[in-house]
Amino acid sequence: MKKFLLFLLLIAAAAAYIVYDNGRLSVTDYTVSDNRIPESFDGLKIVQVSDVHDAEFGGGQADLIEAVRGENPDYIFLTGDFIDSNRYDLERSMAMVSAFTGMAEVFYVTGNHEVATNEVDEITSALSEAGVHVLRNQAMMVGSGNSSIAIAGIDDPLTGVGTEGEDAFTRHAIEQATAEVPQGMFTILLAHRPEQFGTYADMDIPLVFSGHAHGGQVRIPFVGGLNSPGQGWFPELTSGIHGQGGTQLVISRGLGNSQVPLRLLNTPEIVSVTLQSDN
Repeated sequence: MKKFLLFLLLIAAAAAYIVYDNGRLSVTDYTVSDNRIPESFDGLKIVQVSDVHDAEFGGGQADLIEAVRGENPDYIFLTGDFIDSNRYDLERSMAMVSAFTGMAEVFYVTGNHEVATNEVDEITSALSEAGVHVLRNQAMMVGSGNSSIAIAGIDDPLTGVGTEGEDAFTRHAIEQATAEVPQGMFTILLAHRPEQFGTYADMDIPLVFSGHAHGGQVRIPFVGGLNSPGQGWFPELTSGIHGQGGTQLVISRGLGNSQVPLRLLNTPEIVSVTLQSDN
Protein backbone atom coordinates (compact mmCIF):
# COMPACT_ATOMS: atom_id res chain seq x y z
CA MET A 1 0.00 0.00 0.00
CA LYS A 2 2.81 2.42 0.88
CA LYS A 3 4.48 1.81 -2.47
CA PHE A 4 1.20 2.40 -4.25
CA LEU A 5 0.63 5.68 -2.38
CA LEU A 6 4.19 6.75 -3.17
CA PHE A 7 3.55 5.95 -6.83
CA LEU A 8 0.38 8.07 -6.79
CA LEU A 9 2.25 10.94 -5.15
CA LEU A 10 4.96 10.78 -7.81
CA ILE A 11 2.35 10.80 -10.56
CA ALA A 12 0.57 13.76 -8.96
CA ALA A 13 3.86 15.65 -8.54
CA ALA A 14 4.82 15.00 -12.17
CA ALA A 15 1.40 16.14 -13.40
CA ALA A 16 1.59 19.29 -11.26
CA TYR A 17 5.04 20.09 -12.65
CA ILE A 18 3.89 19.62 -16.25
CA VAL A 19 0.96 22.00 -15.72
CA TYR A 20 3.26 24.51 -13.99
CA ASP A 21 5.89 24.27 -16.74
CA ASN A 22 3.30 24.80 -19.48
CA GLY A 23 2.18 28.02 -17.81
CA ARG A 24 5.55 29.71 -17.42
CA LEU A 25 7.83 31.47 -19.89
CA SER A 26 11.46 31.09 -20.83
CA VAL A 27 13.57 33.52 -22.85
CA THR A 28 16.30 32.14 -25.11
CA ASP A 29 18.98 34.61 -26.20
CA TYR A 30 20.99 34.27 -29.40
CA THR A 31 23.48 36.45 -31.24
CA VAL A 32 23.43 36.25 -35.04
CA SER A 33 26.66 37.37 -36.68
CA ASP A 34 26.98 38.08 -40.39
CA ASN A 35 29.29 40.28 -42.44
CA ARG A 36 26.29 41.29 -44.57
CA ILE A 37 24.61 43.03 -41.62
CA PRO A 38 25.24 46.79 -41.93
CA GLU A 39 27.23 48.30 -39.08
CA SER A 40 24.34 50.62 -38.20
CA PHE A 41 22.24 47.52 -37.35
CA ASP A 42 24.88 46.11 -35.00
CA GLY A 43 23.22 45.45 -31.64
CA LEU A 44 19.66 45.56 -32.98
CA LYS A 45 17.35 43.41 -30.82
CA ILE A 46 14.61 41.20 -32.26
CA VAL A 47 12.09 39.33 -30.11
CA GLN A 48 10.23 36.44 -31.72
CA VAL A 49 6.79 35.41 -30.46
CA SER A 50 5.46 32.31 -32.19
CA ASP A 51 2.67 29.74 -31.97
CA VAL A 52 0.72 31.31 -29.13
CA HIS A 53 -2.36 29.22 -30.02
CA ASP A 54 -4.49 31.33 -27.65
CA ALA A 55 -2.46 30.20 -24.63
CA GLU A 56 -2.71 32.67 -21.76
CA PHE A 57 0.21 33.90 -19.70
CA GLY A 58 -1.30 36.11 -17.02
CA GLY A 59 -4.52 38.09 -17.22
CA GLY A 60 -4.65 39.94 -20.52
CA GLN A 61 -1.32 38.26 -21.38
CA ALA A 62 0.39 40.42 -18.72
CA ASP A 63 3.24 37.96 -18.12
CA LEU A 64 3.93 37.57 -21.83
CA ILE A 65 3.82 41.31 -22.41
CA GLU A 66 6.21 42.01 -19.54
CA ALA A 67 8.60 39.27 -20.68
CA VAL A 68 8.78 40.82 -24.14
CA ARG A 69 9.08 44.34 -22.72
CA GLY A 70 11.94 43.19 -20.52
CA GLU A 71 13.99 42.38 -23.62
CA ASN A 72 13.72 46.01 -24.83
CA PRO A 73 13.18 44.95 -28.47
CA ASP A 74 13.63 47.09 -31.55
CA TYR A 75 11.47 44.70 -33.60
CA ILE A 76 8.95 42.04 -32.62
CA PHE A 77 8.32 39.16 -35.04
CA LEU A 78 5.05 37.20 -34.87
CA THR A 79 5.78 34.07 -36.91
CA GLY A 80 2.35 32.51 -37.23
CA ASP A 81 -0.31 30.61 -35.28
CA PHE A 82 -0.96 33.42 -32.85
CA ILE A 83 -4.55 32.10 -32.93
CA ASP A 84 -5.78 28.50 -32.85
CA SER A 85 -8.22 27.25 -35.47
CA ASN A 86 -9.85 24.86 -32.99
CA ARG A 87 -10.90 27.65 -30.59
CA TYR A 88 -10.82 30.79 -32.69
CA ASP A 89 -11.29 33.94 -30.58
CA LEU A 90 -9.70 36.90 -32.32
CA GLU A 91 -10.52 39.43 -29.60
CA ARG A 92 -8.69 37.36 -26.99
CA SER A 93 -5.78 36.78 -29.35
CA MET A 94 -5.39 40.50 -29.95
CA ALA A 95 -4.90 41.26 -26.24
CA MET A 96 -1.13 41.32 -26.54
CA VAL A 97 -0.88 43.12 -29.87
CA SER A 98 -1.59 46.70 -28.81
CA ALA A 99 1.00 46.35 -26.06
CA PHE A 100 3.57 45.07 -28.54
CA THR A 101 3.00 47.89 -31.03
CA GLY A 102 3.47 50.34 -28.18
CA MET A 103 6.99 49.11 -27.51
CA ALA A 104 8.46 48.22 -30.94
CA GLU A 105 7.84 47.77 -34.66
CA VAL A 106 5.84 44.55 -35.06
CA PHE A 107 5.93 42.27 -38.12
CA TYR A 108 3.62 39.31 -38.75
CA VAL A 109 3.18 36.34 -41.08
CA THR A 110 0.43 33.74 -41.19
CA GLY A 111 0.71 30.22 -39.88
CA ASN A 112 -1.32 27.20 -40.89
CA HIS A 113 -3.88 27.84 -38.13
CA GLU A 114 -4.75 31.29 -39.41
CA VAL A 115 -5.26 29.82 -42.88
CA ALA A 116 -7.34 26.94 -41.47
CA THR A 117 -9.86 29.35 -39.93
CA ASN A 118 -10.72 30.77 -43.38
CA GLU A 119 -10.63 34.14 -41.60
CA VAL A 120 -7.24 35.39 -42.80
CA ASP A 121 -8.67 38.67 -44.08
CA GLU A 122 -10.35 39.39 -40.74
CA ILE A 123 -7.19 38.52 -38.82
CA THR A 124 -4.81 40.52 -40.98
CA SER A 125 -7.15 43.52 -41.06
CA ALA A 126 -7.32 43.58 -37.26
CA LEU A 127 -3.54 43.35 -37.03
CA SER A 128 -3.00 46.10 -39.59
CA GLU A 129 -5.46 48.37 -37.78
CA ALA A 130 -3.48 47.76 -34.59
CA GLY A 131 -0.30 48.97 -36.28
CA VAL A 132 1.28 45.63 -37.18
CA HIS A 133 3.22 45.25 -40.44
CA VAL A 134 1.46 42.29 -42.07
CA LEU A 135 3.74 40.64 -44.64
CA ARG A 136 1.95 38.48 -47.18
CA ASN A 137 4.60 37.58 -49.74
CA GLN A 138 5.94 41.09 -49.29
CA ALA A 139 9.06 42.85 -48.04
CA MET A 140 9.58 46.09 -46.20
CA MET A 141 12.82 48.06 -46.19
CA VAL A 142 13.79 49.43 -42.78
CA GLY A 143 16.54 51.94 -42.19
CA SER A 144 19.09 52.67 -39.51
CA GLY A 145 21.58 55.46 -40.04
CA ASN A 146 22.52 55.50 -43.72
CA SER A 147 21.82 51.78 -44.26
CA SER A 148 18.79 49.59 -44.78
CA ILE A 149 17.85 45.94 -44.53
CA ALA A 150 14.79 44.10 -45.84
CA ILE A 151 12.26 42.29 -43.68
CA ALA A 152 10.25 39.89 -45.83
CA GLY A 153 7.42 37.56 -44.97
CA ILE A 154 5.56 34.77 -46.73
CA ASP A 155 2.16 33.15 -46.31
CA ASP A 156 1.96 29.67 -44.86
CA PRO A 157 1.98 27.00 -47.61
CA LEU A 158 -1.48 25.83 -46.57
CA THR A 159 -2.65 28.91 -48.50
CA GLY A 160 -1.70 27.17 -51.73
CA VAL A 161 -3.01 23.70 -50.95
CA GLY A 162 -4.60 22.09 -53.99
CA THR A 163 -2.78 24.37 -56.42
CA GLU A 164 0.89 23.52 -55.90
CA GLY A 165 3.14 21.61 -53.54
CA GLU A 166 4.66 23.07 -50.39
CA ASP A 167 8.14 23.44 -51.89
CA ALA A 168 6.90 25.17 -55.04
CA PHE A 169 4.57 27.45 -53.08
CA THR A 170 7.38 28.48 -50.74
CA ARG A 171 9.77 29.19 -53.59
CA HIS A 172 7.22 31.28 -55.50
CA ALA A 173 6.22 33.16 -52.33
CA ILE A 174 9.84 34.09 -51.60
CA GLU A 175 10.38 35.18 -55.20
CA GLN A 176 7.32 37.42 -54.95
CA ALA A 177 8.29 38.79 -51.53
CA THR A 178 11.84 39.68 -52.51
CA ALA A 179 11.20 40.84 -56.08
CA GLU A 180 11.85 44.49 -55.22
CA VAL A 181 14.61 43.95 -52.66
CA PRO A 182 17.88 45.42 -53.98
CA GLN A 183 20.54 42.84 -54.81
CA GLY A 184 22.93 42.30 -51.93
CA MET A 185 20.69 43.84 -49.26
CA PHE A 186 20.68 41.88 -46.01
CA THR A 187 17.28 40.20 -45.84
CA ILE A 188 15.41 38.68 -42.92
CA LEU A 189 12.58 36.30 -43.82
CA LEU A 190 9.63 35.47 -41.59
CA ALA A 191 8.31 32.06 -42.64
CA HIS A 192 6.25 29.82 -40.38
CA ARG A 193 7.62 26.42 -41.38
CA PRO A 194 11.17 25.29 -40.52
CA GLU A 195 10.93 22.16 -42.66
CA GLN A 196 11.34 24.41 -45.70
CA PHE A 197 14.89 25.25 -44.59
CA GLY A 198 16.37 23.73 -47.74
CA THR A 199 14.32 26.10 -49.90
CA TYR A 200 15.30 29.13 -47.81
CA ALA A 201 18.96 28.15 -48.15
CA ASP A 202 18.68 27.44 -51.89
CA MET A 203 17.35 30.98 -52.33
CA ASP A 204 20.23 32.42 -50.31
CA ILE A 205 18.14 34.16 -47.64
CA PRO A 206 20.64 35.29 -44.97
CA LEU A 207 18.39 34.97 -41.89
CA VAL A 208 15.05 33.22 -41.38
CA PHE A 209 12.71 33.09 -38.37
CA SER A 210 10.32 30.11 -38.09
CA GLY A 211 8.12 28.35 -35.53
CA HIS A 212 5.47 25.67 -36.19
CA ALA A 213 7.34 22.68 -34.71
CA HIS A 214 6.43 23.39 -31.05
CA GLY A 215 9.88 22.20 -30.06
CA GLY A 216 8.87 18.67 -30.98
CA GLN A 217 6.11 18.83 -28.30
CA VAL A 218 8.05 16.45 -26.02
CA ARG A 219 11.74 17.18 -25.46
CA ILE A 220 13.88 14.10 -24.80
CA PRO A 221 17.17 14.87 -23.01
CA PHE A 222 20.21 14.52 -25.29
CA VAL A 223 17.91 13.66 -28.21
CA GLY A 224 15.61 16.64 -28.89
CA GLY A 225 12.01 16.81 -30.02
CA LEU A 226 9.78 13.76 -30.31
CA ASN A 227 7.40 14.76 -33.11
CA SER A 228 6.47 17.80 -35.14
CA PRO A 229 4.06 18.58 -37.99
CA GLY A 230 5.70 18.33 -41.38
CA GLN A 231 8.72 16.45 -40.02
CA GLY A 232 7.28 13.45 -38.20
CA TRP A 233 9.11 11.50 -35.50
CA PHE A 234 12.44 12.69 -34.09
CA PRO A 235 12.55 15.85 -36.21
CA GLU A 236 15.79 17.76 -36.69
CA LEU A 237 14.41 21.29 -36.95
CA THR A 238 12.49 22.09 -33.77
CA SER A 239 14.50 24.75 -31.92
CA GLY A 240 17.74 26.72 -31.88
CA ILE A 241 19.82 28.16 -34.71
CA HIS A 242 20.72 26.09 -37.76
CA GLY A 243 23.06 26.94 -40.62
CA GLN A 244 23.17 25.83 -44.24
CA GLY A 245 25.35 27.61 -46.76
CA GLY A 246 24.89 31.32 -46.22
CA THR A 247 21.54 30.93 -44.44
CA GLN A 248 20.85 30.92 -40.71
CA LEU A 249 17.49 29.64 -39.43
CA VAL A 250 16.16 30.63 -36.00
CA ILE A 251 13.41 28.31 -34.73
CA SER A 252 11.22 29.18 -31.78
CA ARG A 253 9.71 26.36 -29.73
CA GLY A 254 6.67 28.61 -29.43
CA LEU A 255 4.30 29.22 -26.56
CA GLY A 256 1.06 27.29 -26.88
CA ASN A 257 -0.41 23.95 -27.84
CA SER A 258 -3.02 22.79 -30.30
CA GLN A 259 -4.25 19.23 -30.77
CA VAL A 260 -1.83 17.91 -28.14
CA PRO A 261 -2.83 19.92 -25.06
CA LEU A 262 0.43 19.83 -23.08
CA ARG A 263 4.18 20.05 -23.61
CA LEU A 264 6.65 17.83 -21.78
CA LEU A 265 10.13 19.07 -20.78
CA ASN A 266 9.49 21.85 -23.29
CA THR A 267 8.92 25.17 -21.55
CA PRO A 268 7.08 27.80 -23.64
CA GLU A 269 9.71 30.01 -25.26
CA ILE A 270 10.27 33.58 -26.38
CA VAL A 271 13.34 34.03 -28.58
CA SER A 272 15.53 37.13 -28.35
CA VAL A 273 18.09 37.70 -31.12
CA THR A 274 20.77 40.38 -31.22
CA LEU A 275 22.27 41.18 -34.62
CA GLN A 276 26.04 41.51 -34.82
CA SER A 277 27.76 43.04 -37.83
CA ASP A 278 31.04 41.33 -38.74
CA ASN A 279 32.11 44.24 -40.95
